[in-house]
Amino acid sequence: MNTSAEKSLSVLIKEKAHDLGFDLCGIAPSKILKEHEPIIKKWCSSGMNGDMNYLGQNLEKRINPGLLVPGAKSVIVTGLNYFTGKKQGGNGIPVISRYAYGVNYHDVIKVKLNMILEYIKLISPEAEGKSFVDSAPIIEKAWARESGLGWPGRHSILINNKIGSFFFLGVIILNIDLDYDEPFSEDHCGTCRLCIDSCPTGAINENRTIDVRRCIAYLTIESKATIPKDLVPKMENRVFGCDKCQDVCPWNSNAKPHKNPEFELPEEIRQITAEEWHNLTREQFNTLFKRSAIERRTYERFMQNVTIVTKFSS
Repeated sequence: MNTSAEKSLSVLIKEKAHDLGFDLCGIAPSKILKEHEPIIKKWCSSGMNGDMNYLGQNLEKRINPGLLVPGAKSVIVTGLNYFTGKKQGGNGIPVISRYAYGVNYHDVIKVKLNMILEYIKLISPEAEGKSFVDSAPIIEKAWARESGLGWPGRHSILINNKIGSFFFLGVIILNIDLDYDEPFSEDHCGTCRLCIDSCPTGAINENRTIDVRRCIAYLTIESKATIPKDLVPKMENRVFGCDKCQDVCPWNSNAKPHKNPEFELPEEIRQITAEEWHNLTREQFNTLFKRSAIERRTYERFMQNVTIVTKFSS
């Protein structure tokens, strides 16, 4: 049973997260998410993970936080809004996903999570833990649901009924007990299937999984192979990521702009013309995207996206 001190620590953690700019924060008891193992295995065995073989590896760690942090008892999950109504693109200009508009979110969130972790240790010196932002085999969306932050939409992306789905997840695993939130057990998608029907390449499955081999985000960011010729005309000028399934989601119709200047699209990128995108030099690429998530795609592969995809733009 949690003590009043531990309960107050949970409240303090959430207040700290809010002070650091996080829009969401929930806490769940650590446990083995055994029910997710067969789902991951089936998805990977069908080849729907593309060449991301690592998603089928370390399944034990993926479902068991105790293998990442010995003695794990609590999982803290945060959500940080990155939505903006300002759209980049148009007039033949290559389109990039909102998530890559500003500074690499991994760097932004990791700093904030570590600040929460240090704060916890000041209050509770016996606490040990680690923070993660896409940096370990963790099922972040599953833990977000366990901590009460939302439910997976038909596009498989987590949806929160207050802020929608345009938010980044961060995780802290701790070795101390805390006061826990109730898992989010409801599904508010109803009969809506706008995301499925609106996906340009038909990548969204009926069972809330994605066939990444057809997903524009995967094809332009993660894939090691050349974009399939039959999908290129359907990509609607997108060269890095895709927001289509989130754009059409009713839960994002009233999404509020983020309050994080780090995620704003720099003017020097906003002003690049279509011709300048096609003539982008390696030096310009390195300068413009030095702190961006776009730098994870090499200059050669990014420019390949620009050349192949925009060829079919009207």
